[in-house]
Amino acid sequence: MSTVVGATHPYIASLLNGCESGHDQLSWLGERRAAALERANALAVPTTRDEEWRFTDITPLTRVPFQPAVAVPHPGADDVAKFIIPEAGVRLTFVDGMFAPELSANAGLPYGVVVTSLAAGLATHGSVIERHLARHARFEQDVFAALNTARLRDGALVWVAKNQQCPTPVQLLFLSTQKAVAAYPRCLVVAEAGAELTLVEEYASLVDNAYFTDAVTEVAIGDGAQVRHVRLQREARDAFHIATCAVALAKDANYASHAITLGARISRHDLSVRQGGEGAEARLDGLTLIGGRQLADTHTLLDHGRPNGRSRQLHKCIVGGAAHAVFSGKIAVAPGAQLTDSAQESRNLLLSNKAHVDTKPQLEIFADDVKCAHGATVGQLEAEHLFYLQSRGLSEQRARNLLTYAFGAEVIDGIPVPSLVEQLEETVLAETQSAE
Repeated sequence: MSTVVGATHPYIASLLNGCESGHDQLSWLGERRAAALERANALAVPTTRDEEWRFTDITPLTRVPFQPAVAVPHPGADDVAKFIIPEAGVRLTFVDGMFAPELSANAGLPYGVVVTSLAAGLATHGSVIERHLARHARFEQDVFAALNTARLRDGALVWVAKNQQCPTPVQLLFLSTQKAVAAYPRCLVVAEAGAELTLVEEYASLVDNAYFTDAVTEVAIGDGAQVRHVRLQREARDAFHIATCAVALAKDANYASHAITLGARISRHDLSVRQGGEGAEARLDGLTLIGGRQLADTHTLLDHGRPNGRSRQLHKCIVGGAAHAVFSGKIAVAPGAQLTDSAQESRNLLLSNKAHVDTKPQLEIFADDVKCAHGATVGQLEAEHLFYLQSRGLSEQRARNLLTYAFGAEVIDGIPVPSLVEQLEETVLAETQSAE
């Protein structure tokens, strides 16, 4: 049946146009899509009057009548080659949100490691998918997560069985090729107890037009498992990108995130990490590098729900031109989550007088035996550092470029994929030199 009738917001109604529920072969999937559809119809587009969006005006997004992506000829292998990570022997490629098997690669995986499309995975790992899909990324109060779930048809599935190790990084590549379309990428990553995985999730474009990416990723990490997650967003400069990533940590689980934001006219990344087992650890590193009139918003939640949790977060922003960066990070410690050790740092570098940063680190603590800290800095390059480099023979502009590069490289160097580190360092260096 049609589901757009009665949508609270006309823009949401336009995005839901043609979306129907009740036709899934699996009853549980149909029920979750229908529930998400109901919430999407009930919710409105967030505005700056909403506390969680008060620094981020997405009005320009609502002015473009995006249509669902249609099947078109996929780009050739030569067009995709520049995005391929050599270390990743396994790659799933999606074009405008649709799986492209001919642009994907599988060098051969050991028993207990599955990297496939969600549609194919339903036939072989349906019970795993049912247990986790749309269970971690909550859509009840998030209209964009609800839209993604309502339009859920396919996506990426990465599953590593108990005590197994994926021998190669896994790359999930989402490419945009069409103008004025909306795509809804979906990823489900499950690492069972004792498993190990390195994942690279990348969003890029082959066009310079405006389009909309509404992405949702769910990561479930079992007892003692380890997941290293690199997320690279380098959409077209006229694009819009809104993404949700929800991570669930079991006992002694370990999660390391490296999130790099470079592209899109307006982007938003909501990352929530919930500690559901004692002794879990998380490390969240992020870098935003924007200029022109870009707006990039990062919201994070480190939710410590059990004792002996440990987390560290470093988020950096390099903002030039008249760009606007937002960082809102919360550390939440639940009652009973004693011996939590958590620290958060937001460091921001302004490259021009028109650049703007809003940073909001937060602590919400309901336990009495914890060690938690947060801090934030916003400023320009230190005059003393510039003077020192100039006294060694560098021009003022080259000194600025070197210091800016070093500021961003601190985050990039922690990425566990050498070729990607080299590639991103070249990107940061090129951006800093472009002002010469």
